[in-house]
Amino acid sequence: MSIFLNSDSRLLVQGMTGSEGTKHTRRMVASGAQVVAGVTPGKAGQEVDGIPVFDTVGDAMEATGANVSVVFVPPRFTKGAVEEAVDAGMPLVVVITEGVPVMDTAAFFQYAQNSGTTRIIGPNCPGIISPGQSNAGIIPADITKAGRIGLVSKSGTLTYQMMYELRDIGFSTCVGIGGDPIIGTTHIDCLAAFEDDPETEAIVMIGEIGGDAEERAAAFIKDNVTKPVVGYVAGFTAPEGKTMGHAGAIVSGSAGTAAAKQEALEAVGVKVGKTPSETAELMRQIMTS
Repeated sequence: MSIFLNSDSRLLVQGMTGSEGTKHTRRMVASGAQVVAGVTPGKAGQEVDGIPVFDTVGDAMEATGANVSVVFVPPRFTKGAVEEAVDAGMPLVVVITEGVPVMDTAAFFQYAQNSGTTRIIGPNCPGIISPGQSNAGIIPADITKAGRIGLVSKSGTLTYQMMYELRDIGFSTCVGIGGDPIIGTTHIDCLAAFEDDPETEAIVMIGEIGGDAEERAAAFIKDNVTKPVVGYVAGFTAPEGKTMGHAGAIVSGSAGTAAAKQEALEAVGVKVGKTPSETAELMRQIMTS
């Protein structure tokens, strides 16, 4: 089992004919994902390694049965690309693009919410992988295996590190939700899905300083999650009051500090590691006990 993405997922890539789109399409295909179409306006009839390109998402879905879109388009075109996918009834849209204006993200996320049919992951995220089944985005597929841990992370590189450190146990699904101030799928969305997934036995949650997403996730865990959860908060060594690189990591008062997030998580029974490696070891102890 897995969440949001499985072996039946049929992927289309918006922006497939661009350099990043082409490169990562090939990586997704090599990892076993079913990439069935590309979408670039004005380039219908072309192919990328035998995968047909269409002018619109609607045309691609009708011809190929695609049910996941992976978005590799420049920031200024991202809002239009996502809203086109929503209009076509795409169930899952994974927005890899970095640097999307926050107002655009707010607009297309609300647009998707209003549709009632489309889940957004991202933007500014590495995507989602269900090892051995499918891979939508830029997450390396060869650093772990299928297993029983669910992973939700704000950080791309820490997603990869956690996958690698726990590669002996493996993962049901790893979701990189992105670190922008506004994102589609949240920690809470993933925690709820992992709780309902019978093959996920435990969950790793990676957050970072700034905002209150981790505190809200802790409240959700207290009331709704019965499976063991291990957490890590990036930024324990950050100077207090310092604005970090991720746009979402703006520390305001004590609410956004690593210590405050650790306290909130530990108060509801989540074990929190001080380093990614310590966090992986906490999970290994749970899975082997």
